[in-house]
Amino acid sequence: MGAILQSLGRTVIAGVVILLVIMGIAGTFGAMATHGWSAFFMRWLHVLSGVMWIGLLWYFNFVQMPSMPKIPDEQKPAIGKVIAPEALFWFRWAALSTMVTGLLLAWMSGYLVSALSIARPHHAIGIGMWLGLVMAFNVWFIIWPNQKKALGMVQVDADAKAKAARLAMLTSRLNTMLSIPMLYCMVAQQNGGL
Repeated sequence: MGAILQSLGRTVIAGVVILLVIMGIAGTFGAMATHGWSAFFMRWLHVLSGVMWIGLLWYFNFVQMPSMPKIPDEQKPAIGKVIAPEALFWFRWAALSTMVTGLLLAWMSGYLVSALSIARPHHAIGIGMWLGLVMAFNVWFIIWPNQKKALGMVQVDADAKAKAARLAMLTSRLNTMLSIPMLYCMVAQQNGGL
């Protein structure tokens, strides 16, 4: 077991194998050719992507940013040069994956236009979708370009670097704020909470 858990790749593969075993025991493979199962699988991919995206968003806002002032200056380059760029890679691609799988799921389920127009009975998911689209836009077109400057991936003067870091932080905080009603709307659609 230690050999599996010491490697992230082997850990993920083991998770997929466990999933396949569970699916086999449950007799899921026979239903895989149906539209219902395809929509379910797309929803699972959407949730999986969303957990990665919002998990990283909350990591940045609840853990990394508040901890930075406590880290000695000589240790901060490890965060800025190694951890943050890697986390931002997964963060932005999880945001894109969440949006693509969510839009595909809405299309496959026949409510894409109704949701995007915030029409009943899909108004809750529609509000959540628009919040998510705004958040994904922020990730790709505000946070990421400014983080590249703040982390020194794009060379700018010290003043521009400080402004970029502040704008990235404030936009990340905006996304954290929007994530709360967005997640509520996503859950409310299926449970009548809005």
